[in-house]
Amino acid sequence: MTPALVLLAAGASRRLGACKALVDLGGRTPLARLLAAGADMDGAPPLVVAGPDQAAIARAAPPGVEVLVNARWSEGRTTSCALAARARAGLDLCFAPVDVPLVPREVFAGLATLWRARGGPRAWLQPRRAAGLDGAHPSAAPGPRFGHPVVVGAGLCRELSLLLDERGLAWKDFPLRAVRERAEPLLALDCDTDRILDDLDTPEDLERLRRLVS
Repeated sequence: MTPALVLLAAGASRRLGACKALVDLGGRTPLARLLAAGADMDGAPPLVVAGPDQAAIARAAPPGVEVLVNARWSEGRTTSCALAARARAGLDLCFAPVDVPLVPREVFAGLATLWRARGGPRAWLQPRRAAGLDGAHPSAAPGPRFGHPVVVGAGLCRELSLLLDERGLAWKDFPLRAVRERAEPLLALDCDTDRILDDLDTPEDLERLRRLVS
């Protein structure tokens, strides 16, 4: 089964100073770009997990897209993933953060194809950029680099959703890589694009990404 698309857009965007999901990026917003690029992830209607900017994101979301409010957004991104896993119980999920807004459709399509061939309830799949990054990219470094989006099997998603019921869980100390460590198998899709590594966090990041799409 093809995974369902989940856009993670619950951050406060304090450093950027504007809602990341809705900034202008070459005439389109990150929200619109990722919904279009991730169209092959059609295992269920797209889900957007929002936080402080929920109202604005809900107004901008096209028909057929569900916007879910994460009241615990300040506790970290893992809470958004767990909430989405509960809302899409029993499904494999493709988590795409709006912080990485220029992932091309070919990457999503490649992930979907590989998942249908090799995915499973405890599998984990990420795109991987081989060595030889563009030296101008902020993430340029020797060796392969894993990026976004991430596809997680339904079994691992269920474990993640059950954590919402635990008391005293320090979410900021429970990153998604803790889920990744329990995955079987770990899968990678080799890509030749740096767009899986972009990080929209500051005004400088936004200007750099705008230059890429101008």
